[in-house]
Amino acid sequence: MTHIPTGLVAILRGLAPQEAPEVGDRLYAAGFRALEVPLNSPDPLTSVRVLRENLPQDCAVGAGTVLTVEEVRAAHAVGACLIVSPAMDPEVIAETVGLGMRSYPGVATPTEAFAALRAGARSLKLFPSDAVGIAGMTAWRAVLPADVEFLPVGGVDAENLRDWVAAGAGGAGIGSSLYRPGVSGPALSARAEALVRAWRSTSDHPEN
Repeated sequence: MTHIPTGLVAILRGLAPQEAPEVGDRLYAAGFRALEVPLNSPDPLTSVRVLRENLPQDCAVGAGTVLTVEEVRAAHAVGACLIVSPAMDPEVIAETVGLGMRSYPGVATPTEAFAALRAGARSLKLFPSDAVGIAGMTAWRAVLPADVEFLPVGGVDAENLRDWVAAGAGGAGIGSSLYRPGVSGPALSARAEALVRAWRSTSDHPEN
């Protein structure tokens, strides 16, 4: 089955639960439809739950920096539908898929990419994306199944997003160029809107 492209994922590292409603509202209003709270943030599961309860159902909410099966289960219990990891762990992938969530394991080599697919993943987090590079992703595309989605993470911003998408990325994870603790609401909105404009300027993604 071919997934709808993930699009832009806001990586909200450091988000505190009390900030979650405003941050979520601003990102949704700008056009983001996927938010990730890394588990090394303050009280991350509460933030995931708050985002899930406050945002429309067409906005996917997930957990990042997920390293164990237990963390997958905990994120699922508070409403996460995305599980993002910095590394490729077959058990984490299998648990994620088994619970009906979408898995984004971090891969940096073709060997890791194929292992992730064997474990059940269909979307691959290219991390760090500047190490894999657009040329590397293009080479992987030639040997991996056509329905596998690439999501570069690390160093992607409004300036280079178009290049990644033109090379075949299904979106990107956006971290510090979008959100950092303490960013003002207006600044967050402006950054989010610039990224969404760059995403929508690619020919195949007018809506998300």
